[in-house]
Order: sequence, then structure tokens, then C-alpha cells
Amino acid sequence: MYCPNIFREHRTDVLFDLIETYPLATLITTGSLGLLANLMPFSLCRSGGLLRAHLARGNTQLAALREGAEALLIFQGPEAYVSPSWYASKAETGKVVPTWNFVMVQVRGLPKVIDDPLWIAEHLGRLTDDLEADRETPWRVNDAPEDFVATQLRAIVGIEIPIRSIEGKWKISQNRSDADHGGVVEALRAQGTCPEMVKMMATRCPGRS
Repeated sequence: MYCPNIFREHRTDVLFDLIETYPLATLITTGSLGLLANLMPFSLCRSGGLLRAHLARGNTQLAALREGAEALLIFQGPEAYVSPSWYASKAETGKVVPTWNFVMVQVRGLPKVIDDPLWIAEHLGRLTDDLEADRETPWRVNDAPEDFVATQLRAIVGIEIPIRSIEGKWKISQNRSDADHGGVVEALRAQGTCPEMVKMMATRCPGRS
């Protein structure tokens, strides 16, 4: 991925935090059927450096995963269009252009397909518990009828991807002056369209907002 150093995020804990906050990733593979991509939620095992997910047995990407080629996963966090009119430097020089602020993590690894129903059941339970954790009355897998769950389990396959490499790109106006950076924060705040980006910009560049 193209990533100038000013936008590069090296800290593993920060990268893992984004994966856990935005677990829906684009899984990209290439194989005998060509280039394939699907969105699916992943659960992260920090201690083992593993990502786990599941997909339907009828998904054509399963063939590519079984072939053992390297997979690319893209996790995307907050994103927001940035208008040149928000920069203080627009009035000074006029030498400004539109851009897009965004945060993303890319992971590469060799996927392992898992057909073990016990593994898949444990994965689904853990993933569901994570996603339902903030709800007042969390839904659990065993809330559904046992025979229904068993049928669903037979229709899916698990995948596990040891993280071979991980990199992050935090493009959140670090390359702009304090005045320009502040203008972006205030404009986004006024629009109310991406509070997550506002928070991230303030955290990443303390004192600028």
C-alpha cells in the first residue's frame, strides 16, 4: 500500500484496536477463479496473532482459500471528505485541493480452512458475544433452537489467518498546518457527519484541535 511515513501507523496495539472496533473486513484472494473479494466480520486473537472468520460453503472464494494462496484483508475505520474551503491557507494562497481523510489496516497471511463443527461453533459464539457485548440484552447463539443452529453450522466453513504482516495508514491531516488541521476538525464537528474522525484527529494530533 502507498503510505508516506507521515501517515504510517506502526503500533500493533493501535492497529489491533481498529480491527476490533471495525471488524468487517474485505477479504481479497487470487487463485484459479481469478481475483475475488468479499466482506466478512473477523474476530482477532491478539495473543496468537490470528484472525478468524467463517463463510458459506457455496461461496466461490472458498476454493481460493483452499488453494493456500496468500490473502489480503482490509479493515477500514472512519473516513471523511475534506473540502479545500476548510483550510485557513485557502484564503492565504489559494493553493489547496480536495482530499479524503481515512484510517485503514491491511493484513496479509496464509489462510487455513477449518471444517471442524466444534471449532466453528466456538468461533461463532465468541464472535457473537463480542458484537453483542454492548447491548442491554445480548443475543446468544443458544437463544436459537438447537436443530436450527446445527443446520446453519453445516452450511458454513471456518477460516483462520495467522497474521504474516500488518500495516496501518492514518491519513488525518498530519501533513497540514495547525490552522488547516483545526479548520478540518471544526468543519467536521459542525457537520456532525463523522464524530469518529474528529475524535481520531484530536487523539492523533493532540493540541491541534
